[in-house]
This record gives sequence, C-alpha cells and structure tokens, in this order.
Amino acid sequence: MVDGNVPWNFPIAIASWKIGPAIATGNTIVVKPAELTPLTAQRLAGLALQAGIPIGVLEVVVGAGPVVGARLVEHPEVAKVSFTGSTVVGRDVMRRASETIKRVSLELGGKSASVVFADADVEQAAASAPAGVFANSGQDCCARSRILVEAPVFDRFVELLSAAVGRWRVGDPTEPGTDMGPMVSAAHRQRVAGFLAAGMGEPGAGPIEPRTLGTAPEGPGFWFPPVVVAPAGPHWRISREEIFGPVVAVIPFGDEDDAVRLANDSPFGLSGSIWTRDGSRALRMARAVRAGNLSVNSNSSVRVQTAFGGTKQSGFGRELGLEALDSYTDVKNVYVSTDR
Repeated sequence: MVDGNVPWNFPIAIASWKIGPAIATGNTIVVKPAELTPLTAQRLAGLALQAGIPIGVLEVVVGAGPVVGARLVEHPEVAKVSFTGSTVVGRDVMRRASETIKRVSLELGGKSASVVFADADVEQAAASAPAGVFANSGQDCCARSRILVEAPVFDRFVELLSAAVGRWRVGDPTEPGTDMGPMVSAAHRQRVAGFLAAGMGEPGAGPIEPRTLGTAPEGPGFWFPPVVVAPAGPHWRISREEIFGPVVAVIPFGDEDDAVRLANDSPFGLSGSIWTRDGSRALRMARAVRAGNLSVNSNSSVRVQTAFGGTKQSGFGRELGLEALDSYTDVKNVYVSTDR
C-alpha cells in the first residue's frame, strides 16, 4: 500500500502524479489531500470507480495532517510514502517513516533562482518573469522568487520587469484577462505580508520598501499584490526563505562565478532558469547550479515525460517520467535450480 500526501496548491495535478505510477505498478494507494482542498481528490476517486478501477485500489482519507497524515505515515501496512509539501513537514514525515523503515519520496520547498546574464534577451527575460514568479499567486515551489541579474543590465531589467508587473492583472480567476487570483487563505496572506514587514531579517531593520507594488482588488477575497524588491540583499529573509507568495527579490551579480555562488547559496535546490545567448555558458551553468530541474531561456519546470524532483532540502526521489515508476517497485531476485 502507498500513502500519497497531496498539497493544496496543485491538488488534482499532484494527486495524479502519485496515483498514476502507484496503480500502474500494481499498488493500492491511499491519498490524503490537504485540509484546504479535499474535494478534488474525492471527485477523482469517484471518477476512478466509474472508470472501472476496483474498490479499494484508490482510497481518499481526509483530515488534519498531524492526525490523519501522521497515522498513515506510521502505519505498518503502508510500504511507501510519497509526500509533497513543506520542508518542515517533510522532516517529520522522514522521522515517522523511519520507525517502520519504509520507503519515502519527498518533494519539498524551493527558492528557485532565475539567472539573467548581460548577453541574454533581457526584454524576453523580463517579460516572462511575472509568470515565472506570480503564477498561482506565487504559491508554487518552483516559483523563480530570486532573480539574479548581471550588473551591466540590472537597472534595465528592473525597469522592464516593473513595467511588466504594472500590467499584471489581479482579480477573479474566472474572468478573461486575469493574470493572478487570490491567496489560499487569510492566514497565508498574513504570513506572506509578514516577510515584507520583517525587513531584512536583521535586528533593528525596518520594513522593506518594494521597488514595485502591483495592484489588487478591494473587497472580499484574500488578495495580495505582486511585489518586486530591487535591489535586494542576498542574505535578506525574502532572498533566502520560501515565501510561497507573489514576492520576488532581484539581486545583482558580478560575473559567472558570482552567479553560480549566489544561485547555490540556498538550502533548496528544486528548479531554476538560465538566461543567456551563449550556449557554452548555458551548459556550464546547468552543470554548476544544484537543482533538480533547470531551463534555459524559459521558466518551465514540469514536463510529464521527464522526471521531476529536487536536491538538498527540496527533497529526494522523482515524480513523472519513467523514473517515477522506480520508487513504487521493489527488485526481487528468484533463483531456480536446474539440478536434476
């Protein structure tokens, strides 16, 4: 039996990433959706029954993570745990799973860097940056929430980015033309706002003054405007911790070695982008930056045909692609004697 723990930010997509390979390799699976988004998993399980999947192969159990989720992780009949969520909870999952020595795969937090060199198409990099940071209201572990820009084009990039963010429309996601919807909850909105209020994360530091602060609707809804902080210090809290909201820190760098150092100066290693017209530089950076998923001159992170997962405190194990099947199977050797 497999336990699939699913977060609230992409509830049906990530549930399918766990359900598909688990069933394809002959397992039964229990899905524990996030408390904020239980209905998608329940609906998916109902459709699975209608499609002919036998009763008991796919089950959905709802409830609080510290109660229901913890019990599933600890249960001796669960042979594998696939968890997507925060790094803090991922550590707890590992501790609980260790009691019964079961297999674990973790897809955790991120603080992905987009590295923009002076020889890049700066206009394209700036125009695509808002979608790379603010899609899903920034509630995405792959969000490029750090943008590292080579010094000679820093001011130009920030100018272009500010203009692009000014055109970013926050509102009802069902309305045509909306670019970004609300946050998931009032509590999460307050948490995101706290990063700006806390300033640089140093004693006595005042609140951060954003370079660009977009607009957001008034009235009911957990609205939060897109925020650009430029220039940001590489050791500020907003530059190091996962905010999980529409806030981006733009940080200048000096040369290629400096870019590698800053990109890797993070406990996370999930995704990132490299913007350059130099193919050799792109390959060098791709080798040097420690992240499970990198894209060159784009902000893509996920392709269903290829493996997805992180390094360092962004977790281990892979979902999607053929590699996803490996963690749901065991290799078993059977030796048959040919002696007569």
